Amino acid sequence: MEYQCDCNIIHQDAVKIAVDKMPEEGTFDKLINFYKLIADSTRVKILFVLDQHEMCVCDIANSLGMTKSAISHQLKLLKENNLVKSKKEGKEVFYTLNDEHVTQVFEISLSHVKE
Repeated sequence: MEYQCDCNIIHQDAVKIAVDKMPEEGTFDKLINFYKLIADSTRVKILFVLDQHEMCVCDIANSLGMTKSAISHQLKLLKENNLVKSKKEGKEVFYTLNDEHVTQVFEISLSHVKE
């Protein structure tokens, strides 16, 4: 591979490491989709309240001052994309963040923007 740069200095070791570790394009597509999903004020607020505590749709709707229908629509998207999961207890369905990865990404991102 021939490298090009206006500065006339190519740090080939650094470039090789980056190129060798470069994920497939599909991985970047999934990452972009992940950020698109959380780039919505309702969805990010849902993630916030679920980071605080497991909740049912009514709890989330009341926490955000929204309708159950609006929350259910957003939860469906979040669940389809593995950001939240649900469990049924009797007639109620409770939602939580899907796993520790989602929790960590959300909490680190929140911490970053608060600085």
